[in-house]
Amino acid sequence: MTIMKKLNQHIEEWILVTLLTVSLTSITLQICMRFIFDNSLAWSEELARYCFVWLIYIGIAYGVKRSRHICLDIVYDLVPVSVKKIMLIASYILVGLFAVVVIYYSYFMIEQIMNFGQKSAAMRINMVYVYLSVPVGMALTLLRVIQNITHVIKEDIEELQEDELI
Repeated sequence: MTIMKKLNQHIEEWILVTLLTVSLTSITLQICMRFIFDNSLAWSEELARYCFVWLIYIGIAYGVKRSRHICLDIVYDLVPVSVKKIMLIASYILVGLFAVVVIYYSYFMIEQIMNFGQKSAAMRINMVYVYLSVPVGMALTLLRVIQNITHVIKEDIEELQEDELI
């Protein structure tokens, strides 16, 4: 398996596991410092919070990749296969448009933060790195939307159900 194929299949999972591990380690360290050493770390809660922000936006892309977002199945289950494909493509297009709008407006937000030079309170990192989670996550979501639309167009609906896209 090539590196690009592995990245395509698992990049969100690797990022999510890494962020969750860093977050949990940070919080565990903070708990130990407070209850065992009667002291606290200024940066641990902030690091966990920023990891959580990144987790959310990468998690959106992962949810789109796996087609695991909330949906209303009652109508979908009643329509014929050809309409199911149209519904899937329409829903992916809406998610894609949402991602494009969010990417567009996040550019202006990040530009403002860059101009102000805002730093985090405890870790003193540039807040641009935190806010970059929005366009990065939405760009990854847009990529997954395009991949899913291509897959829906190419495949039969039965194969899509076996692939867990539906």
